[in-house]
Amino acid sequence: MAKRKKVKVFITGGAGFIGSNLAKKLMDRGDEVVMIDNFNDYYDPKLKRDRISKFLKGYDFKLYKGDIRDEKLLERIFKKEKIDKVVSLAALAGVRNSLLDPLAYEDVNIKGTMNLLQMSVKYKIKNFVYASSSSVYGNNKKQPFSETDSVDTPISPYAATKKATELIAHVYSHIYKLPTTGLRFFTVYGPWGRPDMALFMFTKNTIEGRPINVFNRGKMSRNFTYIDDIVSGTIKVLDANLKCDVMNIGGDKEETLMRYIEVMEENIGKKAKKNMMPMQPGDVPATVADISKLRKLGWEPTTRIEEGIKNFIDWYKEYYKVK
Repeated sequence: MAKRKKVKVFITGGAGFIGSNLAKKLMDRGDEVVMIDNFNDYYDPKLKRDRISKFLKGYDFKLYKGDIRDEKLLERIFKKEKIDKVVSLAALAGVRNSLLDPLAYEDVNIKGTMNLLQMSVKYKIKNFVYASSSSVYGNNKKQPFSETDSVDTPISPYAATKKATELIAHVYSHIYKLPTTGLRFFTVYGPWGRPDMALFMFTKNTIEGRPINVFNRGKMSRNFTYIDDIVSGTIKVLDANLKCDVMNIGGDKEETLMRYIEVMEENIGKKAKKNMMPMQPGDVPATVADISKLRKLGWEPTTRIEEGIKNFIDWYKEYYKVK
C-alpha cells in the first residue's frame, strides 16, 4: 500500500475547541500543522492558552498570534509556510451573542474568511475546508435538515454570516477552481470545550449548586456531536479535496435536551436546579442532521452522549480541580 504523503495544514482558530483537537489528530498521523489564533476574550483566554501549552504539550507545530482580518500577517504566513491545505475555523461564535454585536460578526466571519480565500487562491492551496453551522437552517420545519434544503431564512446575525461564507466560498470555487467544503457543525461538545456551550454551563452551575437555564422549558432536541467525531469527519473532507460542497456533520441520534441534562446529572451524582425558561431570540427548538452525504465519504459518528458527557465531566473535574 502506497504511503500517504504528508501535508502541511494551516488551521485558523488553532487554540479553539475544534482547532486544537484537529491539530492534535493531524499531527498524530504525521502531518505538519501551522496555526493562527488571536486569543480574544470572548471566553477566558486561559483555556485557549492551556489547550496550546497542556493539551498540545510535546507536539511540534507553528503558532502565530494574530487576526485573520490582518491581510499583511496572512500574506507573510502563506508566503513563508508553503501551506498545502487550509481549515478555516476562526470566527466569532454564538447565536445569542451575535444579537448584541452583529457588526463584529460580519467583520470577523465574512471579511476574515474572504481574506483567507484570497490568500488560498494566490498561493494555490489544494483544499479549503471551513466551518459553517447548523444555524443556517433557521426555523426550517422539515426534519432532518438536508443540504438540499433552502437556507435563505437565517434567524440570527451569526447564522447569516455563516450562510454568507458558503456563498462566498462557492464564488471562489467557481471562478478560481479553489476546492472548498463548508461543514455545518451540529452542537459540538466534549473535553476542552467552550465555556459558553450548554454542557459546560450546566456542569459548572450544577457542581456549584447554582440553577441552570433550560430554554423552551426543555422542549428542545439536538444531534449532539462529540468532538472526536467532528475531527474525524473534518479530516475525511480535508483528504477528499472536493471541488465545491457543503456538508452536515452531526451525531446520528436525536437526543432531547432533558435527556442530555439527565446524563450530566448521573455523571455528577447531583440533580440540577432548573430554571424553566421561554425560547430565546435566535434559537430553534430542534436541529437534526441528515448526514448521508458525509457518510458516503466513509465517515460515521461513533460516540453516544452517555460516553461523551462522562468524558467531558471527567475532564472538567480534573481541569478545574473539583473534589
